[in-house]
Amino acid sequence: MKNTGTIVLEKFDSKILKGNPLGDPTEREFPVYLPPSYGKSGKNFPVVYLISGFTGKGIMQLNESFLSENIKQRLDRLISTKKMKEMIVVMPDCITKYGGSQFINSVATGNYEDYLIKELIPFIDKNYNTENKSSSRAICGKSSGGYGAVVLAMRNPDVFGLMCSTAGDMYFEYCYLPDFPKFIADIEHYGTGHKAVVNFIKNELNYKQPKPKSFHNIINNIGMASCYSPNPNGMKTKGYNFDLPFDIHTGELDAKVFDRWLKHDPVRMVNKYVSNLKKLKLIYLDAGIKDEFNLNIGARIFCDSLKEKKIKYIHEEFNDGHMGIQYRYDRTFEVISSAL
Repeated sequence: MKNTGTIVLEKFDSKILKGNPLGDPTEREFPVYLPPSYGKSGKNFPVVYLISGFTGKGIMQLNESFLSENIKQRLDRLISTKKMKEMIVVMPDCITKYGGSQFINSVATGNYEDYLIKELIPFIDKNYNTENKSSSRAICGKSSGGYGAVVLAMRNPDVFGLMCSTAGDMYFEYCYLPDFPKFIADIEHYGTGHKAVVNFIKNELNYKQPKPKSFHNIINNIGMASCYSPNPNGMKTKGYNFDLPFDIHTGELDAKVFDRWLKHDPVRMVNKYVSNLKKLKLIYLDAGIKDEFNLNIGARIFCDSLKEKKIKYIHEEFNDGHMGIQYRYDRTFEVISSAL
């Protein structure tokens, strides 16, 4: 392939993330894909923000693995075969010590929505030849990245005019709740009660390998609680700065805390953001029919709600689960291209 794009590793030091509660770095490195003809014609390009799933960050999109393309190879192929138009693709780093920020503002992790909207996008528009308008700016991602895409576009239609979500977190009763009882058994390997959570944070959030099988379930629950039910006062009473949506001893659901989670559930946010959703030029959701977190059900419920409110959308399903579905980005970029 002669005519290929370029990856620039960009660095940005955030003022908004300064003093964040977890002491996470404020300077982040992230890849920017520039299409083949960038800089050759003085032309401006649409921009896609491709955001990562839980425990992921932009630079991981560059990983090469056997029989599977990295993001540069994928974009080069899609552009050269005319499946997509030339565009700039930005892959931010919004990871936290607890595995992720869900791309929202939280007093337990930091203000990641503000970081993206108020700092990163203006920085990209200032330094690159972008079409600086919402109708030429898309946001997309898979899993937690799909969640972030939906919520950020829903809340900021003047920034993102196009939104694509592959298996984004939604309908929390089905995607998170089934793992709550498992957390109780898993966390007991680290002690009892709140102390166990503190011990997990102290002993496992480091580079020591191998991690136990239960690691992902524990970090996923902690990560989501830090975004959806932050509680800075918890540091004094429990030793950590968020509330879990269940009793740490018995596992009984704590309806009050889970209600705080549900306020962040896209299927429940639709009502609040109807007029914003109507402004979007593209709403595209897809999910595998065998998704292990039932996110295909969440997408159906979300789209049904859009339909009821006469909001235009595209909804697709495919025959697969939740893991290893990067190949769906082919479809994402194709859909974005036709909508531009």
